[in-house]
Amino acid sequence: MHPNKIFRGAEQAANISFAQTRAFGTLCVTADELLLSHIPFLLSDDGKMAEFHLVRSNPIARLKQETQAVIAVTGPDGYVSPDWYGAEDQVPTWNYVAVHLRGRLVPLEQVALHDILERQSAAYEARIEGKAPWTFDKMSPEAIAKMERMIVPMRLEVETIDGTWKLGQNKPDGVRKSAARHMLTGLGQELAEVAKLMNEPPA
Repeated sequence: MHPNKIFRGAEQAANISFAQTRAFGTLCVTADELLLSHIPFLLSDDGKMAEFHLVRSNPIARLKQETQAVIAVTGPDGYVSPDWYGAEDQVPTWNYVAVHLRGRLVPLEQVALHDILERQSAAYEARIEGKAPWTFDKMSPEAIAKMERMIVPMRLEVETIDGTWKLGQNKPDGVRKSAARHMLTGLGQELAEVAKLMNEPPA
């Protein structure tokens, strides 16, 4: 997380909503070495629990014990050229949004897996506009059983949520909005969304 508190003032509800909407992040665990895994997840409405699955051969799944972990969820980002501010003595920077879910990683009993998979697929399918949702009814029981033998259910019991919304809040409104107008010509991901957020950063 960025150490400047001016970029960390978003309401917790905004951080939770952001993580729920993205629904994909990097799971980070320190064991004998730093272990990373890129995962889709479901975050509860109160932000206290993230559910997901890992392939059984994943080194994190092989830990088979509770441990501290973080899910880092990244969002829109973009390079900001000093020329875009319309003010002197500026430096290059990179604006971005990120939320960290930090807590206790808990391996679950295999019996919990199918319910998590059903809820994950239902949640993601429901967000595809104009499409009839895919369901497990379209798979044979044999195929489901084979697939589920290869993956394991996990839960992150979230203890803290930290959000960075680095969108130029340390700049005067006119300077920040001038840079936002140039974002679409720049470098980064989801530049239109970055520009929108730079115009009206969360309180």
